[in-house]
Amino acid sequence: MGEPTSVERLGDMIKNGRRGSLTGKLTVKGIQAHIAYPQLGKNPIHMVLPALHELATTEWDRGNDFFPPTSFQVSNIHGGTGAGNIIPNRVVVDFNFRFASVSTAEALQQRVHAILDSHQLDYEMAWTVGGQPFLTTPGELVGAVQAAIRDVTGLETELSTTGGTSDGRFISRICPQVIEFGPINATIHKIDEHVRVADIDPLKDIYRRVLEHLDAS
Repeated sequence: MGEPTSVERLGDMIKNGRRGSLTGKLTVKGIQAHIAYPQLGKNPIHMVLPALHELATTEWDRGNDFFPPTSFQVSNIHGGTGAGNIIPNRVVVDFNFRFASVSTAEALQQRVHAILDSHQLDYEMAWTVGGQPFLTTPGELVGAVQAAIRDVTGLETELSTTGGTSDGRFISRICPQVIEFGPINATIHKIDEHVRVADIDPLKDIYRRVLEHLDAS
């Protein structure tokens, strides 16, 4: 796959896998009231904070030789009416796991629900699995790409599974070996995203050499 995987020089990094992505939308329910009469209300923001702290400090796994440990990150918190004197009736928290191949989306979901239940929250949860992790261990395809990069650039490339998701998560379901390799990613998702013209010819040569190495194997 032609993803932009190089960091500083063309060929210095290829991706031989990607972490999975699991997004949760948590809605914690409370009771709305005037802030001067807290005994009449139930503040969901206060209630969710201990649970969020536990989620943020939990060790979900320790990763493995190819993947860093699974990470949990809160991306958005929405609560309140905008007024300064009203206890809200709900708070919505968006969070995301980028998970290693040693964990599964189902297991992470079960652990999250166990933590939320232990805090006795009245909540609803919506889950979205953005992608499952995949990994191509060193072998025929990895070796062919490494050799092709070495032939054209002289570099010993680095194997990596960092970064976001890619279409590799779909291709890996039907193809047992998936490698991502492409130009420098310094401007990825930025205004004026671009690649260097000088990298196009050697990139083409590397792709050709990959095919030649695979044909010879």
